[in-house]
Amino acid sequence: MSGSAISINPKVQGGVPCFTGTRVPVSSLFDHVEEGYTLDELLSDFPTVKREQAIAALELVKADMARHVDRRGDETAA
Repeated sequence: MSGSAISINPKVQGGVPCFTGTRVPVSSLFDHVEEGYTLDELLSDFPTVKREQAIAALELVKADMARHVDRRGDETAA
């Protein structure tokens, strides 16, 4: 995945998906969101993570969610 915002390396954090070039797990982004922190606060807490990487991770999740909903239909309709 050359040029990817996320990398998986068994020698870095035991293979947990991390922001490329860092030891920061991608899950930290979602943990921060769950706790109500802003993207700027995440970037302040983890200065090795670039804004573009965090946005790319969010875009990956957004695209995956869209594919999931497309396959299963709109489950929010009552």
